[in-house]
Amino acid sequence: MSTIGQRKADHLALCTTDEVAFRDKTTLLEQVRFIHNALPDLDMRELDTSCSLLGKTLSAPLVIAAMTGGTDQAAEINRELASIAEELNVGFGLGSQRAMLVRDDASTRRSYAVREVAPRALLLGNVGVVQARQMTLAEIETLVRSIGADALCIHLNPAMELVQAGGDRDFRGGLETIAAAVRELPFPVVIKETGCGLSRAVGERLRAAGVRHVDTSGAGGTSWVAVETVRAEAMQDHAARALGEALWDWGIPTAASVGMLAPLGFETLIATGGVGTGLDVARALALGATAAGIARPVLKALSSNGRAGAIAFLEGVLTELRAIMLLTASRDLASLRRVPRILGSELREWVKGDAT
Repeated sequence: MSTIGQRKADHLALCTTDEVAFRDKTTLLEQVRFIHNALPDLDMRELDTSCSLLGKTLSAPLVIAAMTGGTDQAAEINRELASIAEELNVGFGLGSQRAMLVRDDASTRRSYAVREVAPRALLLGNVGVVQARQMTLAEIETLVRSIGADALCIHLNPAMELVQAGGDRDFRGGLETIAAAVRELPFPVVIKETGCGLSRAVGERLRAAGVRHVDTSGAGGTSWVAVETVRAEAMQDHAARALGEALWDWGIPTAASVGMLAPLGFETLIATGGVGTGLDVARALALGATAAGIARPVLKALSSNGRAGAIAFLEGVLTELRAIMLLTASRDLASLRRVPRILGSELREWVKGDAT
């Protein structure tokens, strides 16, 4: 069985490739279509992309989403991406801090220590719901305070864990853990999936438990089941490989998850999972998202072309978002959420089907 450090290193290596993308399932964001406005009556310089997210004002509705931590390589990547988030004034999410719980040493802690390079950026901590269940609230608060995070993501990842060697198998008590965290912790708590999406039914349970902030992390981008499936093959774990193949495309498409959750009145709804363009961001906002998260495409840009490549990629996303705003006569993000849009039949079926 591999160590948690080796697992984190494997995750990074795989996420710089397309090997772990969903095979047949898409985000369904492509099924959100805008009606062109040939008379927008706007100056591009007047457009306002700023948004309030988890207590901070961002220049754009964008989070560089959670990916890594726990290794020396992760430290370098997290510091680089956090400094980019600082420069562009967008959010930044750390990967699971589980490594800090398993191995509390200076090297591990350093892989999450990004405040020095991002003193003002919105910074999101991250812990799994199973790990949170095993901790006291004081321990969770200490974990978040130790990295200077503004908020905590508690992630849900049962499908991934079922394929992972040595992964969690007992998911009892999750909602109670979340309710206590939301009620008692002195910072915002975001409940996020990890590539399989949140349904309306789960959203309703979260709302009843007091949750105000969610992240879809829906299907269509990186399949974390696929990540663990490829790792299982390398470890010659044939049973895990077979299960992973069966579940490779499991999950709720990102657009469908946003459509399911938007009517529930969450204060924050982040659309993560397969978002890779400014058009994707605009589509997610039009469905009701507060902001969008981008993970693997940023990592790939950084891996291929360094800091300049990652910045160029993100600036391209923002340029495209602003273009869509102009072409739909949307002066600001609130206006963009109100523009007419046409939804494809599969997306409508997903959203309608979850309501029955």
